[in-house]
Amino acid sequence: MDETSPQGHDPNYRSSRHEFERRGLTMRRSNWPVYLLTFGLVVAVAAGYMYASGERQQRRDLAAANQNLATSLAQVRNQLQSMSERMSDLLARTTPPVPAPSRVQSRPRVRTTADFRVVRNAPSFGDIQSQLSEQQKQIASAREEINKTKSDLSQTRDDLQSNINTTKDELNGSIARTHDEVVVLQKRGERNYYEFALDKSKQYSRVGPLSVELRKADAKHKRFDMMMLVDDNELQKKSVNLYETVWISLSDRPQPIELVVNKITKDHIEGYLSEPKYKKSELQSSVSAKPAGATLQQ
Repeated sequence: MDETSPQGHDPNYRSSRHEFERRGLTMRRSNWPVYLLTFGLVVAVAAGYMYASGERQQRRDLAAANQNLATSLAQVRNQLQSMSERMSDLLARTTPPVPAPSRVQSRPRVRTTADFRVVRNAPSFGDIQSQLSEQQKQIASAREEINKTKSDLSQTRDDLQSNINTTKDELNGSIARTHDEVVVLQKRGERNYYEFALDKSKQYSRVGPLSVELRKADAKHKRFDMMMLVDDNELQKKSVNLYETVWISLSDRPQPIELVVNKITKDHIEGYLSEPKYKKSELQSSVSAKPAGATLQQ
């Protein structure tokens, strides 16, 4: 507004204007609490709504959990009922059936002393169980006796076979049980004999035409395991008994080589090896030489 106007020079007009501006400023300042209160109410309403929504969701989750729990309980009840029925069925099968009363005995009659004696002598369930237990014990004892008999028969068969082999060797006169008997066989002049004493080792030892290696010696059961190198081939002999003859065939021998062990101790054996006195090549040369000599004599 132009200060040259009449209101510009009026002091009352200026004072009223300043008063109006002051009141407007005061009114604006006095409205701040209202704004803050309104904002607080809006925040409270929003928080309450969110809390109510969360509570409703929790109620829904709780209701669903209760429903699942009720379903699980129903299933458990069904399973328990099924198990109870199975147990009842099993008990019904194991319990002997009670005989039905005869129609002839429908009339009441007086029991005599003989009737009570029959009832007293009737076998009870406990007696039947004791009889079954006794029969099971007898069956178990019979099985043990059968197994023992089988074991004895097997041992007897092994012993008999060993005795038969020993008897054959003794009849043939080819088994030497001591050093003196080896000397006697040597004096016959039919074969060459090589005595040996071997300890358990992983290296071969030369015995006559063979290389042998002792792998195991069982002094208690009189058995041993041996490796042999025959014509550049490795041969393994397991569970060889004392005095048992091991026959080895060589390509240049007319008869098999004989190996016998006559002493077994812990990780140690002693015995001998015999071979034919002449090789095949020597025999052939001697046979071919005889006709030549006969021709010269003629």
